[in-house]
Amino acid sequence: MPRLSLPLVLLVLALGALAASAREFEDDRGTGGREPRAELAPGNSATDGEGPAATAPGHPGTGPRVRYRDSVAIGSPSAGRLIRGVRLPAQGAHFFTWDPIRKTFPNRHWRRFGTDDLVRTTLRVVRAFGRAHPNAPRVAVGDLSRTHGGDFGPQFGSIGHASHQNGLDVDIYYPRLDRAERAPASVPQVDRRLAQDLVDRFVEAGAVKVFVGPSLGLRGPRDIVVPLVNHDNHLHARFAF
Repeated sequence: MPRLSLPLVLLVLALGALAASAREFEDDRGTGGREPRAELAPGNSATDGEGPAATAPGHPGTGPRVRYRDSVAIGSPSAGRLIRGVRLPAQGAHFFTWDPIRKTFPNRHWRRFGTDDLVRTTLRVVRAFGRAHPNAPRVAVGDLSRTHGGDFGPQFGSIGHASHQNGLDVDIYYPRLDRAERAPASVPQVDRRLAQDLVDRFVEAGAVKVFVGPSLGLRGPRDIVVPLVNHDNHLHARFAF
């Protein structure tokens, strides 16, 4: 094998570093390519979330695998960034992700990043909900934050988000009366009993705000559960870990 000159070796190393950087900091708009694979970080258990053993009958795969790492929420939900975000899996035994712009499953990977605490808490809430209501549809999880947080406005589809910028917000669609696994299209499609239970569980999990639809009559502590327009098909839970 021929020997490489020092300048050529340095060039090869530099190109390798650039390629690794490109893989780490993927395109926030998610254009092109397939969803990156999520692995378990050393020392973390898959059962922190849903786990391979928790796969629901009829749902393919081995259950979501989450690469947990210490995350940092910078700034506020309406003016912030996310450092070392954790990606919520596309689906699990008790949940699936919903793309609010394309109105399809799954949500694009770059729209479902949050802090490690947000992802853990969301998975634990939907797991407990699913076990308490085995005949209910899986919970539809919508947007969290972009890969590195930041602006999530109209340029990312529809009216966008005024918040969801620092990895501490998550949208959860209300279960449907017909048990279809998709977001409700109207208030009459919402199972209000199950919707109220989801609100209660996110409040109990420590949400500092839970925005709900003003047409649904959902209740909770006044300083936490707040009716807000454009939330008649989903709740918006915010945390402050």
